[in-house]
Amino acid sequence: MTTAETQAQRAELVGRATDLVGLIRTRAAWQEENRLLHDEVLQGLVDAGLFRLRVPKRYGGYESDVRTVCEVIAELARGDGSVGWTASTLTIGSWLVGLFPDEVQDEIFADPDALVGSSVSPNGIAVPTDGGVVLNGKWAFSTGALHSRWFIHSALLATEDGGHAPVMVAVPLTDLTVVDDWYTSGLRGTGSVTTVVRDLFVPGARVLPLIPVLAENRHRSKLNAAAPMWRIPFSPITAAGAAAVPLGLARAALEVFLERLPERRISYTHYERQSEAPITHLQVAEARMRIDEAEFHVRRAAGRVDGKSRAGEAWSLEERAVARMDMGASCLLGKEAVDLLNTASGGSSIYSDQPMQRIERDIQTVNLHGVLHPNTNLELYGRVLCGLEPNTQLI
Repeated sequence: MTTAETQAQRAELVGRATDLVGLIRTRAAWQEENRLLHDEVLQGLVDAGLFRLRVPKRYGGYESDVRTVCEVIAELARGDGSVGWTASTLTIGSWLVGLFPDEVQDEIFADPDALVGSSVSPNGIAVPTDGGVVLNGKWAFSTGALHSRWFIHSALLATEDGGHAPVMVAVPLTDLTVVDDWYTSGLRGTGSVTTVVRDLFVPGARVLPLIPVLAENRHRSKLNAAAPMWRIPFSPITAAGAAAVPLGLARAALEVFLERLPERRISYTHYERQSEAPITHLQVAEARMRIDEAEFHVRRAAGRVDGKSRAGEAWSLEERAVARMDMGASCLLGKEAVDLLNTASGGSSIYSDQPMQRIERDIQTVNLHGVLHPNTNLELYGRVLCGLEPNTQLI
């Protein structure tokens, strides 16, 4: 795909996401109350083709570059953080499917709009048996489970020497038990429930060793071997997409604040117009600066992934650490922007019909995620800069 074709596709897909923001916002309160995406929102995303961003072209997908994916996710998160987070997770799931043997992809993408959830926490045990493995496990935070047909879970494969090796396992949702336990303070609309499996046989083709994927980007698809999208290491591509969610939330906070600003005063002061108060000018300017800085980190992360994938270049350890740092920085800066605007929004913003309070809780939740947590990512980056080995395999 030429640069012009890429830009045209990006404009088209991001435009489709923008067109859905109004619908998403009208359903945001319902999604929070019911703890899953509204059928109209889900169907809108399907009809717009936004779940096909990381589906192989041979199945009708777009194989979009990472910058396109990030801009789409940021727009969806601008509508509702839960929609942005769910879309981000499901695009990761589609990308993971592209690492499996081609016959597994044929099975999953028989419907190119089939949704695939994913989890990177190896909270299951897979025991080898004839033709595959027997899987047992329990996974919290299973984003997409309420809407997906398939789920890719991580587990520990029992080895002959008595140890364990991490693997990814593709499982139909019909083989999983869903535990309705998603009662949270933020990102409630994601429906990230717990899933459980007991003594499930999984064919060997649907079991993929995790460490070769993380460390060397080795996978088992012959047809995707030359595609730039599947020449990207796991951590950098997932980090870029996840970083777009707090960016979208911060943009939403600024938009919501400015919409209410003309009608607001500052209570118990002589300011009849909040827009005339110097402190408001400082708060808005500082928040916008934080948003711009978050956008820098998202675009840098996406640009590096796209550039290196097209060139087929190897990733250094520092570049991998920077990808994690960019994700953490977007979370931190986005939260700082939202905190500023939430503080400036006054007591009336705490009512449940005001989007600001939901945005504040959603971005707090994003920042608490184990992989996205700013402190964790800064420490990882600092370790590598100081010449130490990373303290995680997820890099």
